[in-house]
Amino acid sequence: MDQQFFKQVFWGNTLQAYFMFAIIILLGLVFKRIVSRFLSHLLFKLFRKFADEITFEAFVALLLKPFEFFITVSSIYLAINQLKHPLEVVLFHYHKTIEKVKIIQGFTLGELLDKLFLFLIILSVFWIFLRIIDFVAHVFMYKAAKSANKADDQLVPFLKELFKFFVYFIGFFVLLGYVFEVNALSLITGLGIGGIAIALAAKESLENLIGSFTIFIDKPFTVGDLVKVDGVEGTIEKVGFRSTIIRSTDKTTIIIPNRAMIDGVLENLTRRNYRRVKFNIGVTYETSSETIKTIIAEINTFLNAHPHTSDNTVTFDSFGDSALNIQVLYLVENIDYSEYLKIKEEVNFKIIEYVNQYGSEFAYPTQRTVTDKKKE
Repeated sequence: MDQQFFKQVFWGNTLQAYFMFAIIILLGLVFKRIVSRFLSHLLFKLFRKFADEITFEAFVALLLKPFEFFITVSSIYLAINQLKHPLEVVLFHYHKTIEKVKIIQGFTLGELLDKLFLFLIILSVFWIFLRIIDFVAHVFMYKAAKSANKADDQLVPFLKELFKFFVYFIGFFVLLGYVFEVNALSLITGLGIGGIAIALAAKESLENLIGSFTIFIDKPFTVGDLVKVDGVEGTIEKVGFRSTIIRSTDKTTIIIPNRAMIDGVLENLTRRNYRRVKFNIGVTYETSSETIKTIIAEINTFLNAHPHTSDNTVTFDSFGDSALNIQVLYLVENIDYSEYLKIKEEVNFKIIEYVNQYGSEFAYPTQRTVTDKKKE
């Protein structure tokens, strides 16, 4: 009696088929999280020795969603395959010629769904590969952060983008071959003039790619270096596949193509040993020569005694329109930029103190009118 009940047909399918459809969907939705964690655990065992300092939860956080997507799509596909109707319905016909004989063939709804689900399953598999690359890069970044070599911090993100590009590239041609049944080799060889046009269009991208390799080979800078290129000054945050990200001193994100980074005039400010400071101060013309000599000597003495300055030169430079100009020149050790500003401030306050102490004054633009009064 029960068998006869399940063999009843409604809308082209038996009750047993509908029952199996519902069971598979229900099991897939209920157990997808458990199965995803189980698959993640099995995969994590392969990386346990490599990623001994990374927790299992960090691995699961990356792979849980792609695994759940894969299980959901697979469950729906298996469930739909339990049904016959309306999968056998012909959506449209197309003509195919073989040896001058026209053959009419149909394309059913089931075949269309097969293509759709194959597309989604392949997509989910390559999504898992991309997340594995993210995890491996995360492990290397963690290890690179513990090392003193900053080149590692720069190399890991670049290699991550490079491998992900290859996965995208392979995934694209796998989809073309298996889903759309396109011969990838014939497609590439048949591009002809179109391929040349694409190559020309991709010229700038190729130049940027070559620029990124040049940066890693020559190493003109590493992540964290303060650089100045074509008037743009900032700290290197990331060297990518196509461009370099710089954080300016006012915290603005600046993205510069790698080609411009190697073609332009680049100054690595971090690698210099000293920062040069040069400026003029002007004292009034009423200041005596002895006072000027004393002020110069005091400034020189202070700079000589300062622990972070060297190669200082303080001289009476020139006669200005409204002032006697004293030139101050010294070098500051290459320390943190905020400390550098504090040293400059300290020197400036000392100069003000010496000028006031010896009875002189700072000059500012003035005009003096001299008139002759004739005696009556």
